[in-house]
Amino acid sequence: MPVALAVTVSPRLPGLLGPAGWRAVSSGAPLAALPGAAASAEMLRAEGLEVVAVPDLAAADALDGDVVLLVTGAEADAVPAVVEGTPEPAGARLLDVVAVMDRLRSPGGCPWDAEQTHSSLRGYLLEEAHEAYDAIVDDDPVGMREELGDVLLQVVFHARVAAEAAVDRRFDVDDVAGDLVDKLVRRHPHVFSDAGPRDVAQVEAGWEEIKKAEKQRTSPTEGVSRSQPAASWGAVLVRRAGRAGLATPAAAELSARSPEELGERLLAVVAAAEGRGWDVEDALREAVRRYAGELDAEAAAAAG
Repeated sequence: MPVALAVTVSPRLPGLLGPAGWRAVSSGAPLAALPGAAASAEMLRAEGLEVVAVPDLAAADALDGDVVLLVTGAEADAVPAVVEGTPEPAGARLLDVVAVMDRLRSPGGCPWDAEQTHSSLRGYLLEEAHEAYDAIVDDDPVGMREELGDVLLQVVFHARVAAEAAVDRRFDVDDVAGDLVDKLVRRHPHVFSDAGPRDVAQVEAGWEEIKKAEKQRTSPTEGVSRSQPAASWGAVLVRRAGRAGLATPAAAELSARSPEELGERLLAVVAAAEGRGWDVEDALREAVRRYAGELDAEAAAAAG
């Protein structure tokens, strides 16, 4: 007798069924499961339901009675009547990323992946972030999709390495996600609490107050990445110093009439420095480093 109904289940969320799925599997009809639904079938057996494992649709059709067949989404294509038993939430495929990384780092996985550490991987994180940035600048959606995936890989990779660390250094991908969720909720009281509606300027001001309370920072240099390009590093420090009422470097006269013209003049400075054998990045980084030290000293004096 042909299969009466197919119920789609998720290989990522075994045993999880929505209302329509539960109604179908608890109707009293014989239950069978294709290979992709094996994990969900096992969960149902643990609850006392009898589920027959079948290798394919033809074997399910050969069973007696109006069979309810557990299938994955891909396996459901050949069945005329289908109920979505497990509606997967957005982000469900992130579970696949975690599962693949677990396989790569586990015994029998990839020897290269297994020997990586935070230190050996750190360069890849910067490299992938730069490539994602380039794809965004190029307005390349295909490239963005791929490069953001590579950035995600680095996040999951580092979390998996950390899950194997000593107890006092251990965390996992759920800890990373949990901290992120807590931070987003905490920093958006106008959305998740009773702070009331805010415009963009009020939101930004609120972020600064919340971050100040969270971090208990004593200087605007704290929490600023020193590995970013010197120009970005300096710009962040100048913005933070301005908000904190601390000294900012004397601004040079800016005769450029547009960002494009400014870029050309900066490129001319780079060319001139190169002609003298000077490294512009190192020179600017040293200047920013000195400025950061001045800000630390000024903040400490103000606090004292």
